[in-house]
Formats: sequence, structure tokens, C-alpha cells
Amino acid sequence: MNTFIFAAYNSLMRIALTILIILILFTACKKKEGNSVTVAPQQNSGIKTPVKVVKKIAEDEEKDTINRYNTVEFLTVYGKENPETEVLFETRLGNIKVRLYRDTPLHRASFIFLVKQGYFSTTCVHRIVEDFVVQGGNSENSKTRRYRSKYKSYTLPSEFRKNRKHKYGALAAARDWDNNPNKRSTPFEFYFIQDKNGGHHIDGEHTVFGEITSGFDTLEKIAKVKIGRDEWPIIDVCFKATVIR
Repeated sequence: MNTFIFAAYNSLMRIALTILIILILFTACKKKEGNSVTVAPQQNSGIKTPVKVVKKIAEDEEKDTINRYNTVEFLTVYGKENPETEVLFETRLGNIKVRLYRDTPLHRASFIFLVKQGYFSTTCVHRIVEDFVVQGGNSENSKTRRYRSKYKSYTLPSEFRKNRKHKYGALAAARDWDNNPNKRSTPFEFYFIQDKNGGHHIDGEHTVFGEITSGFDTLEKIAKVKIGRDEWPIIDVCFKATVIR
């Protein structure tokens, strides 16, 4: 009996010793973990640096082209470096030549920029209201969407001029009418006034920034093509746009 009790006592002592060792080891590990936590902020600050670098690179890339934040600055510089004012539109129904006004400098520079980038050559006539307007600058082409995404869908401050009216053959910028109190223009869509009496009821509503100099016969042909209920031509009238001089 005494032998049995002694053996049990030894077993309990071994168990107690084992538990004590485990507790000592556990405490040591916790201390090491505690030390690692104090170092963590310095380690994390090191990890943030590459993120800042990537962000800086992205910001620098944004400065290389136009976006919604640098519109005026970009176009002011671009306009000085690209003084052209004449653009040729080639279509399946003939050609239209336009002259852009220098007294609407942001609209002129933006139009020249998009022509040179190839944007308008991915678009077509997408709205016709006979005896009123022929509107272009949009399409169902995926390239058109990519251009719009690339340039961040920037808008242009209005450039109304008392001497620039919606006469026959005027070239003007389309715009959103909702939530647009400053009447900012979209750079991507434009229209020609096809009404021989002009469209003077929208003077002061849209920026007129150019006019047709030749190709009025082409404008009339386009105005008479068959359209669907959405005013889009049944057979596309697409553009090839080129800066002449």
C-alpha cells in the first residue's frame, strides 16, 4: 500500500514538474512576442514606402496627359505648342472641312488634341435632327470607350463669345444639361448647325468654337440619311479626322 502511495506521489511530482516547465517556456515565448510587437511599427513604416512610390509614379503618369484635374493647365500649354486651326472630316458621303476659332482657345486645343490622338477617327455621326443639327463624336466602337476612359472624361469651361453664334454650319460643343450650372462642354461630342436659318435659340447655352468652311453639300447629305428612333443613322456615317494646318 505504501509502495503504491509512493509511486503515485512520484507520478504527481513528475506531472507538476512538467507543468512548471511548460509555464516557464510559455512565459519566455510571450516575452519574445512582446519584443517583436515593439519593433512592428518600424517594420510597417518600411512596408509603406513602396506604396508611396507607386502612388507617386501614378501621379507623375497622370501629368503626362489630360485629366479632369489639369484640364486648363494642360490645354493652355498644348494650345501654344499646337497652333493648328483646320481639321478635315472624311466620311462615306463626302468631306467636311472646319476652321476652329482662336478666341475659344481651350475648345480649339482640346479638339486638336483629340484629333491628333485619333479619338474622332473612332467615332461617327450618332444623332441627326433634320433642319437643326448633325451631331458626332460617339460610337459603339470599343476603342471610343477606351479613349474616354484614358482621358478621364474631362470637361471644358464654357467659352461663350458674343460674336460666335449658332449660324448655319457652326461647330459647337455638346454638354450635359443636368447638374451642370456652369455649362461645361464635353470635349468628345460636337455638332454642326444644319438649319440654314441658324439655331440661335441655343446661343449662350453651348460654346461655338468653329465653323464649316467647305463641305456643306456633305452636311446636307448626312442630314437626310435614314435614322432610327434614337436619331442614330441606320447605316453609320463614320469619320476619319485629320489636322490640316
